[in-house]
Amino acid sequence: MRISGFSFARNAVKLDYPLREALLSVLPLVDELVVAVAPGDPDDDTRGLVESIDDPRVRVVEGVWDDVRRQGIYADLTNLALESCSGDWCLYIQADEALHEDDVPGLRARCAELLDDRRVEGLLFDYLHFFGDYEHIQDGHGWYQREIRVVRNGLGVRSVRDAQSFRYPDQRRIDVAPAHARVFHYGWVRHPRHMQAKIREFWSHRRPPEVVEAEHGDTETFDYGPLGRLTRYGGTHPAVMRGRIDAMDWTDALRLTDPPGLVRTQRHKDERWKYRVLTALGRATGLDLNHTNHGRVLRV
Repeated sequence: MRISGFSFARNAVKLDYPLREALLSVLPLVDELVVAVAPGDPDDDTRGLVESIDDPRVRVVEGVWDDVRRQGIYADLTNLALESCSGDWCLYIQADEALHEDDVPGLRARCAELLDDRRVEGLLFDYLHFFGDYEHIQDGHGWYQREIRVVRNGLGVRSVRDAQSFRYPDQRRIDVAPAHARVFHYGWVRHPRHMQAKIREFWSHRRPPEVVEAEHGDTETFDYGPLGRLTRYGGTHPAVMRGRIDAMDWTDALRLTDPPGLVRTQRHKDERWKYRVLTALGRATGLDLNHTNHGRVLRV
């Protein structure tokens, strides 16, 4: 059995993505690791970062950044990497995600166990969405609880939307089995200055430039809001993240509660009544009320 890892990246250094950590976290599991890298800004060297990983299994494929495709370019680059995979299973890791080393042996065993069960077209991972720092997580409505991160090779499935998940070309959802493994998502953990730069980049692929400038041009740092509203995480992080966690230098920019008299013009999704109600309903019923991208979850 062979497992291919694949990913994509652009401007990962400039926007402070933990890309190196993401790739290192999957190397103990995979037989090859394909990374599609698109040319970025002149002050970014994402390709150099990937190539600095001294491992013959890591292979860079050249991507093309097409602004006309808007957020669809994320899926295009993901598919470019996927098409270059040769393994029986293909493990996807994004530039702000990481696997925990404790899950790797079980995940390899899971892939071997399900290799000949052709009903299983992908594996579904549990998600931990860190927010602001490495101690708080978003686990309410609007933050997907599970997502596909392993697909069976040769089925013709494609990355969809903004590269969140995978479906067949006709948009049919694939049938999955639980991976019994976690993805640690750090997309919302970085210095508030880098976070704001990432948000501007995010919206620049979705809205006209003048709209992005009007909404975000005057803001230099991102406000995470009062972190005391969130669930506190009590477990361990992937070992590859130790250096980043130790180097965190924006604690003074965070707060657990809003000071008296502070009026915030914008509130985060989890603070809005609609999402608070849906979160409470989901927790009371045990149902996942979020949009899901997968088909049947096979109990195998």
